Order: sequence, then C-alpha cells, then structure tokens
Amino acid sequence: MTATHRTADVGALMAAALNRDCTCRSLDEARLRRQLEREPALHGLAGEIRNSRPHLFSPTAVFLAPADLTAMAAIVRAVETVVALPAWRAEVLARSPAIAAFDPGPRGAFLGFDFHLCADGPKLIEINTNPGGALLNGALARAQQACCTEFAALMRPSADLDALDAHWQQMFLEEWRLQRGSGRPQRIAIVDQAPAAQYLYPEFLLFQHLFREAGIDAVIADPAELAWDGHTLLHAGRPVDMVYNRLTDFYLSDPSAAVLRAAFEAGAAVLTPLPRAHALYADKRNLSLLSSPEQLTRLGAPEAAIATLAAGVPRTIEVDTVHAEALWAGRRALFFKPATGFGSRAAYRGDKLTRRVWTEILAGGYVAQALALPSERRVQVDGQDSNLKLDLRAYAYRGHIQLVAARLYRGQTTNFRTPGGGFAPVFLTQDAASIAALQPAPN
Repeated sequence: MTATHRTADVGALMAAALNRDCTCRSLDEARLRRQLEREPALHGLAGEIRNSRPHLFSPTAVFLAPADLTAMAAIVRAVETVVALPAWRAEVLARSPAIAAFDPGPRGAFLGFDFHLCADGPKLIEINTNPGGALLNGALARAQQACCTEFAALMRPSADLDALDAHWQQMFLEEWRLQRGSGRPQRIAIVDQAPAAQYLYPEFLLFQHLFREAGIDAVIADPAELAWDGHTLLHAGRPVDMVYNRLTDFYLSDPSAAVLRAAFEAGAAVLTPLPRAHALYADKRNLSLLSSPEQLTRLGAPEAAIATLAAGVPRTIEVDTVHAEALWAGRRALFFKPATGFGSRAAYRGDKLTRRVWTEILAGGYVAQALALPSERRVQVDGQDSNLKLDLRAYAYRGHIQLVAARLYRGQTTNFRTPGGGFAPVFLTQDAASIAALQPAPN
C-alpha cells in the first residue's frame, strides 16, 4: 500500500485514530482466567501470570486496517515464493551449518513474521522460527469485551478464534505427515532449556493441554532430560516420537542438545521447527536478499514477489569492514541486529550506538537495516495517558497467516517490562466496502 493510498484508506484512517485516541480497556480478566484455566491441571495459572509476569498482557487492544492485513499476507506469501526457489535454498544453505541441509520433510510450525506499521504500510522487520505467544494471544483475543456500543462494532479479530485450536493441532499433524506420511504422534515433548524458568513457560502448559485435547500425550522437558538408545528418543523411559522445539540453539550445536540432535538426524523423532527452517527463513542475513530487487532477480524470483518485498522489507545489508565508514556515518537511520540473534538481544538503534559497541558489531555477524520506526498505541496507566510503541506479529504456516497479535512496549526493543504494555489483541477496522454495507438503504 503506497502512502497516498494509505492516507485515503478509510480503514487505515480509522485504525490510526483509534490507536491514537482511544484508551478503552477491553480485557475481561475473568474471561481471560477461564481461557487460561480450561482444565483442572491449569487452575491457578492466571493468578501466577498476574503475580510473576504483570506486564505479559496489555489491557488495551490494537486496531489494524484490513488493507494492512492484506499487505502483510502478501508479504508472507512473497517470502514463501522466494524460499521455494532452488537458487535461494542453494545460496542460503551453503552458508549455514551442515545440519540445515537435512530435509526430513517438515516445514516448521509457527513461523513468526514481525512487522512495524509505517506511514506507507507494514514493513517486515524479521522472521522467527520459534516465536512465542501464539496460544497466549489466542486466549487473550477470546477474553475481550466491548466497553461501549461503538467499540463492539470494531471487535473483528484477525482470525476465526473458535477454530484456532483446531488449526494449530492440524498444523502439528501436518508436520508429522510431511515426514511420516500417515498416522499421528503418540507423544510430543515440548522442549526448551530449563522450561519452568522461561518467561513464557505458561504457554508450554497451554501447548500441553492443546496436544492432550487432540488425544496426544505431551510432556515439557529440558533437552538434558531426553535419552537416546540408538533407536528411540526417550523421556522418563517412555518413547517420544515428536518434539515441539522451543530452543534458541537453532542448529542443536550445544552439547546439551546432543541427544535431541542424534534422534533428529536418525529420523527417529519429528522435530518442528527444525534447523533447516531457521536457515531458510530466520537467519537475518536473509533480509539482505529479501530487500534487494537485484539479488531477488538474480535468484529467479517472480516480478510480483520482488515488487511486494521491495515495498515491504526495509533495505538491509550485512555489516563488514568494507562498508564500516559509510555505516557509521549513516548509523542514525539504521538498526543493527545480530544475524543469528533472537528476542531483540544485542540489537541496537544506530543513534544509540557507542564506539565500544560499534567495535563489537564490526567484529562480525551483524546486519544493518534501514530504520522503520514502529507506530504507537495510546494506553492509560494509573489514570495517565502514555504512548507506547507497537509491533505486529503474524503467526503463519505454509504461507497463510493464522493470527495477528501486537506487542506494546517502551524502549529500543520489544519487552515485557512496560506498565500497560505486553501482548495485545488486534482488531480489524472496517474498510470502505463494509462501511458502505452498514449504511441504511435510501428511502
């Protein structure tokens, strides 16, 4: 969407006005508790989140124009088109660890496409292969209430909330079939380092419930709790035939992941997301290709995909000593990220850089991305209005967006430390066609 089209789009104007001026609190705490505690084993989860993670959920919703959601979906599809190119795979995998070349079939569950909403439309900031928050945001979206009649007409979620759980269950079953061909897993392990200590541990409990609702046994485990007998991956002496991988050790290179790696490479366990997915999608060096029409043309991308990505991905280049002087001079218009980083760690806005940090960046492994400033959402905290930054996360599988959620925060990068911030549901405004349909018929 161009800036001209965006300023003339009714839905975009409405979304901007609501995000700027509406401070309604739509979160129904009682409904959220029911969503989070849907089985006896989850009782007390809402209170535990409220006490130990007070800024996980924002009480405020975010508004998005239908045309911007359409633009986000087009960018997701364009990325899938490019990733499917043999030349893309050859180039990206050639610079990745050898384990990424192993292709047992799965595509990778829960890709996360992170966007900033700019004046000329949504900009894809990065892609993640193990993004957190999908089930938490599903529960949050189902826990909203209208604070007034006008608000009720705007509570249009970005997905069919009643069908979400079934879609997510089917996604894991599809990952299984892509490797096994038929059947279904009997036992899934949700794996992360010290899972109970993870900030999003409550979501692991929700995944356990999700799998059990589908008739699949599920355990939550540290990789060190797994065993490999040469034929079967085991947890507590019992077979595990599928792993939902939440590790940030994307290529299973840490010694603690040796057992999981052995079972994965032997084809004994279906792993999703898998190292190949991280190499193909989430390595931030890929953004330098996705944002370059010249590189995409060289790789054989279709013209339509090139145009979509040129408009939707901020120009990104790999940091090296050859371009050091120019990058330092233009740093105020750039954002620097580690190529294999996650969770905004060691990421810096160029205008905040010190010489010491710049020396570390030049040591290697960083990309520089043209600054695409996030939009804002006004919230009310303790009776005071405050403008928080927002980014949008589209959870997607095989080119289709499943749910869009927002994160509200203050600071250089997203965080869960901001009063009034945290995950927020996304509601779609009306577009011109739907607004016209709501008008009374002429006499």
